[in-house]
Amino acid sequence: MVAQSYTVAFEGVEARLVEVQCALSPGMPHFSLVGLPDKAVSEAKERVRAALNALSIALPSRRITVNLSPADLPKEGSHFDLPIALALLAAIEILPKDTVAGLVSLGELALDGALIPVTGALPAALAAAEAERTLICPEASGSEAAWVGTTPVIAPANLGAAIQHLTGARPIEVSTPGQVIDAAANAPDLIEVKGQERAKRALEIAAAGRHHVLMVGAPGSGKSMLAARMPSLLPDLSPEEALETSTIHSLSGLIEQGGISRRRPFRAPHHTASMAAIVGGGKSAKPGEISLAHNGVLFMDEFPEYARGVLETLRQPIETGDVTVARANAHVKYPCRFLLVAAANPCKCGYLADAARACARVPGCGADYLGRISGPLMDRFDLRVEVPPVSFQDLDLPASGAPSAVIAARVEAARQIQRARFADHADVTVNADAGGVLLERVAKPDEAGQALLTHAAEQVGLSARGYHRVIRVARTIADLAGRDVVGRADIAEAISFRVSGIGYG
Repeated sequence: MVAQSYTVAFEGVEARLVEVQCALSPGMPHFSLVGLPDKAVSEAKERVRAALNALSIALPSRRITVNLSPADLPKEGSHFDLPIALALLAAIEILPKDTVAGLVSLGELALDGALIPVTGALPAALAAAEAERTLICPEASGSEAAWVGTTPVIAPANLGAAIQHLTGARPIEVSTPGQVIDAAANAPDLIEVKGQERAKRALEIAAAGRHHVLMVGAPGSGKSMLAARMPSLLPDLSPEEALETSTIHSLSGLIEQGGISRRRPFRAPHHTASMAAIVGGGKSAKPGEISLAHNGVLFMDEFPEYARGVLETLRQPIETGDVTVARANAHVKYPCRFLLVAAANPCKCGYLADAARACARVPGCGADYLGRISGPLMDRFDLRVEVPPVSFQDLDLPASGAPSAVIAARVEAARQIQRARFADHADVTVNADAGGVLLERVAKPDEAGQALLTHAAEQVGLSARGYHRVIRVARTIADLAGRDVVGRADIAEAISFRVSGIGYG
């Protein structure tokens, strides 16, 4: 007698459908689990046995074999408990086989039969919707999974409630999506930063076109304050972006109380973070910080202090917007289209530009310190800005510049221009994504602008990448000003942020 239920196995952000087959056969009583299970999945049989015993359901005195198909796909995680239990209950004819076979389920079982929430409810719901099946998950995960909206989500509190629902004894209402989390009210405002008008302008340009920015300045000059206010300048996530970002966060267990945020993520890893923590990896090839920052901001403070290998691994994801994590038992791809904001001191001691406090190693101290950032990586920063120290007198002055809400409105207007411009290009949403013939068409400078760009490229030795990044930034500056054509002033401002005395051309 064979019964089936369905669950999912995660490969990156993809949830692959897994058939759970349960067969009862004559022989000595034994419960075996096959199909490349990891340790957590192998232990599921003990949790299932205890949960059924708590419900006074005795297992038959027969040989029980559970196969997780496809058998060559590695199975990891405790979410296989519930589908195994449902397949077993269908095999012993406590649940209707046809009903169980029409479900996708996931959830960890406690020994008393309670359902414990697991990660990945959102991508599991997407897989269930694609397979046109109902999803059953723990009660605490129901509001998260319900965000998919195209498949019914049943969220029982325990295995007994799931059995009563599937037998029709006590139906459970379909789950509804959780609350939309709006962190805008608590977001720090850019107007709180005294002075630093050039740095504020750089952040506005970066937010409008998703350009990577490097800030270099003495300790206490406000680099971290500026970076923390970058999310307040960015438009809210679109529904598609919110679902895509939340899928990655769901796999990492970062969604709280089933709520999905429309605010863009802001990730700030410590400079001692490992390569696996930043780009993804580990035994199960989990997403790293660059993927958790997808569609948002990745702030890397003390940038030269990161391990050289970690910094170099950023080069490919910055260009392509995705990262492939290869392991012996996994080969997965994660999206990672983020805005990189990096901050660094000008030298090891931090006071290279301060004549009163500069160390005895001037000027070699600064060259050695920023030299930890390789030329190819430095070349990927569209905007480089020096952040000078703020004097005590400036701290007593009233707030200057525009509040975040005003700048965010300008950023949103520029983004709307870009969305209309790239409406026919699925992979391009902002100026930073444009390249090749498309960039030449949409960002071609006027005659005066082209002459200035050519002269500057010859004088400072811009690389081909640097040349095109200047054009992208100039296109964004023109969008912020509402100009259709990139002019000389736009090119001049873009060059000023590129050729700032920091790093390379």
